[in-house]
Amino acid sequence: MHLLLSGLELAGTFVFALSGAMAAAQKRLDIFGLAVLAFATGTVGGITRDLLIGATPPLAIADVRYGLVTMLAALVVFFGYRWVDRIARPVGVFDAAGLSLFAVGGSIRALEFGISPVMAAVMGMITGIGGGIMRDVLIDRLPMVLAPTELYATAALLGSGVAVTGVTLNWPFAPTVIGAAALCFFVRYMAMRRGWHLPVPRLYND
Repeated sequence: MHLLLSGLELAGTFVFALSGAMAAAQKRLDIFGLAVLAFATGTVGGITRDLLIGATPPLAIADVRYGLVTMLAALVVFFGYRWVDRIARPVGVFDAAGLSLFAVGGSIRALEFGISPVMAAVMGMITGIGGGIMRDVLIDRLPMVLAPTELYATAALLGSGVAVTGVTLNWPFAPTVIGAAALCFFVRYMAMRRGWHLPVPRLYND
């Protein structure tokens, strides 16, 4: 269980850091800017969660692997931007992958620290959306979580909710976390590809 959770966190850190570095490259930042944005995108969600649940020092700071993973992502983008650009829609797919891995891993980590199931699901959502918010703020872009046409926080909350439910009800652990992460990714990906979104209020002039 702990090995799988650690793998989820590190994988989520890497793909989120890739999305941050890709966004930095598209803004024509230098290698230092890539590294800063990769680190912020890959770690802010987990750091925020750990501070809220009382897990100090935060895992992303206490464990050097997290910083190394973000620097690796920055180097991959710096030297292989065209290759990374070809294998996926640059920010969106990596962001969706990071969102799903962080949401599920974050919710289970919150459960381990004695947080109630409902709030553990919320902590999973915060873990998933924190890095993306920081990335978008740093490059002066409306955070995806606030865009009316994006299923972002909703997808994260759905994935973390399924993970928390499964762990609480003692469902098989590995299939539960993999299924929850896949569900989160699917909803987020379909929002990008098919325009899935929540209802928005109708204004008088609509």
